[in-house]
Amino acid sequence: MPATDKQPGANEAQTKTRVLLAMWDIGGTESEVKKGELTKRVKRKHEKAGDYQGIFEQLEKVGAIALSKNKITLSATGVQMLGETLNSPEFEFDSQIGAKTANALLKWMRQMGTLGNGVAAHEASKISSYEEFKQVAVDVYNQLNRDYNLDNLVPIYRIRREIGSRVTRAQFDKWMLEMQANDIFQFMGGEMPDITPDKAEDSIETELSGLRYYAQGLS
Repeated sequence: MPATDKQPGANEAQTKTRVLLAMWDIGGTESEVKKGELTKRVKRKHEKAGDYQGIFEQLEKVGAIALSKNKITLSATGVQMLGETLNSPEFEFDSQIGAKTANALLKWMRQMGTLGNGVAAHEASKISSYEEFKQVAVDVYNQLNRDYNLDNLVPIYRIRREIGSRVTRAQFDKWMLEMQANDIFQFMGGEMPDITPDKAEDSIETELSGLRYYAQGLS
């Protein structure tokens, strides 16, 4: 059956872009998204959830996403792919995209730089001092807390991943612990839903209390 404008295969590039943008908007980089939630978000009238399975498999094949049972993870490659597509002068949507996609695009424009490869602008330069790191970490904390309604308990692994390669892992740990000592953050333990080894590794370990998953702002 030939592809129509009501089927995901009608314009594969646009469909993949909508999927990647929705994933980025819902879960951000390296965060798991429920497959059902994502499909519900991107599928249009007259489309079925199963219509998107092929798209997911293609994106997984090129390393843009990772599929695990009923969950999907957006990779750094996927974010880069999304950035390159949105910045391409040849790419355009040829139909109405809806308010959610339009708002996701606005969010992308506000948060991402103009490097043309989907890398956040704040990742372009290294952080060279504690004072600079403190400001960036607080900004990232506030942004994540606001955008994802985290109730002042922001996963440390998400802060680490948002700051990215601007600091080394050791420097991130040192400066975050210094922020706790200065009563800017308090680190919390407890349980983390859907914990994975990489999320635990990207959390932070304290000498007295062991592994801590969340940061709570004190100011």
